Amino acid sequence: MSLSLTLLTYALGTKIPLTAMAAPLWLLYAVVAGTVAGGCWVIAHECGHRAFHPNPRVEAVVGFVLHSLLLVPYFSWQHSHAVHHANCNHMEGGETHVPPRAGSPAGRLVARISKQLGPELYGVTSLITHLLLGWPLYLLFGVAGGENYGAPTSHFTIAGPFRNGRRALFPNACIGLMRLSNLGLLGMLAILVLAAIQFSPARVLCVYGLPYLVINSWLVGYTWLQHTDTDIPHFSTPDWTWAKGALQTVDRPYGPILNLLHHGIGSTHVCHHVNPRIPHYNAWRATSLLKERFPHLVRYDPTPIHRALWRVATRCAVVQQPSSGEGFFYQPQPVSEA
Repeated sequence: MSLSLTLLTYALGTKIPLTAMAAPLWLLYAVVAGTVAGGCWVIAHECGHRAFHPNPRVEAVVGFVLHSLLLVPYFSWQHSHAVHHANCNHMEGGETHVPPRAGSPAGRLVARISKQLGPELYGVTSLITHLLLGWPLYLLFGVAGGENYGAPTSHFTIAGPFRNGRRALFPNACIGLMRLSNLGLLGMLAILVLAAIQFSPARVLCVYGLPYLVINSWLVGYTWLQHTDTDIPHFSTPDWTWAKGALQTVDRPYGPILNLLHHGIGSTHVCHHVNPRIPHYNAWRATSLLKERFPHLVRYDPTPIHRALWRVATRCAVVQQPSSGEGFFYQPQPVSEA
């Protein structure tokens, strides 16, 4: 379904005229096509977890093709995402959306910027940097990765200076698959160049580039809200356990259309961290059973998505540990609701 709808919406983009008058149509196209194509991202994500097909070779091919089409280095991402699941909400070993400590150099810088801009302007800046720049910055330089891995950390190479942490995010055993991921991206880039020669660079930028930005925004928005809020703790090594970290994820109400298009990835995420091998079509039942059996352990926030996103963007800058033995929490500033 996801691939068919994506191809259909992208085909419609080839019919929109490249004129200034058509700008509203292009904006609508970008939102619709990027939102629909986000479903392909989720299917490839399931392949990375061995939750798509009983044959691992089929999964590898499907995941590699879909993610390469979306300019994602599939096998490199698969490894870093496995690290994320193995170390969820771990301050040192975590991967993606690891917050800076208030006393660290990065934390002091972020806190100073947040204070100078004020919560509202900082929230706008945070939304722009996360949703538009967050994904490429993470792939290229490991932005928001765990403290153990240092910075920068690249999904495209382990050559210096991309290997300066206390622990290598990508060990030598990953080099072969990392190169294969890069070849997939080069193949897709070659297709885009040929299309630009055949039809025009402007056409390719509009038909492919605009939805690409929306896909990345959905990806970062989902993961940001799944692992970040004012009451969600992150744990340092002495206090962290796998179960404790996995249960700090949160399910949110995305509504029937987005849950259909994106296979429930934002509304069944606690269950996904408990067992990432559960396919999306079984995740709803598994989530219901988990809530029924352990209602006090499954985080669910009914806040509308736009309000939750604004709260996270404005109030979640750096974390502090209230006292020894507790988690690290964001120290929010008062801010008006969006």
